[in-house]
Amino acid sequence: MDFSLNISSLPRWAVMWGLGAGVFFFCKILTWLVRPAGRASAWRHVCYLLFWPGMDAGAFLYLNPAAAEIPSGREWILAALKTLLGVALFWLVSRAVPQDQDLLRGWCGMIGLIFMLHFGSFHLLSCAFRAAGINARPLMRAPLCAVSLSEFWGRRWNTAFRDLTHRFLFRPLTARIGSRWALFVGFAFSGIVHDAVISIPAGGGYGGPTFFFLLQSAGLFFERSRTGRGLGLSEGVRGSVFTILVLALPLYGLFHPPFVRAVIVPFMKAAGA
Repeated sequence: MDFSLNISSLPRWAVMWGLGAGVFFFCKILTWLVRPAGRASAWRHVCYLLFWPGMDAGAFLYLNPAAAEIPSGREWILAALKTLLGVALFWLVSRAVPQDQDLLRGWCGMIGLIFMLHFGSFHLLSCAFRAAGINARPLMRAPLCAVSLSEFWGRRWNTAFRDLTHRFLFRPLTARIGSRWALFVGFAFSGIVHDAVISIPAGGGYGGPTFFFLLQSAGLFFERSRTGRGLGLSEGVRGSVFTILVLALPLYGLFHPPFVRAVIVPFMKAAGA
């Protein structure tokens, strides 16, 4: 009996989730294998590998429980509300979008997924682990409050990926080629990874995600340049506006139409949205 799997026979959304899971668990195992020395219970190792999306093995496994910031009731409620907002966008609001507006419907569902996972469920997991005395800081740290691209990518957006690239790419490369080139390589790497997970399953839009992340590196270079500092692009209202523009204008290339139409919309239908 032939148990071989023909990937071409799978739904495109299944290929996307499979590639995403493969990349994630490869990175997760990598951070676990090179974790700092220390002793932790077996259940904490299991939780880190299977249930926590962060990439800071040292903090999760070994940090003293006193270092964990116990979540307040307000934080629990906020995390739950973000999850419910994602559910509403994905399963309810998207249904109100006309069937012929597939791009708009897909974007609605995609934003819902982001709220359900990155902003909602992952935040609830952070609250649960911190309540148990484990230092599992939220991965999303109010990214809309960023007043500069440096703050957005360095401290507020998806800190799991930031921790990973900073440890395994930026710091080693900075010692060899300098911080500017190391930053460029880090964003290029991020673009290639996103292209693999987004464009390959979609069968189109190749290069769009990579171009998006290369633009982010260019925006960071300009923000930190003499001209950028003179224009005040790293603080205040000007910094916020510049950050939003650099992030939002090329976003159509990151989540390009082939991905939305061929991956997201079919996934929404399969999920009953």
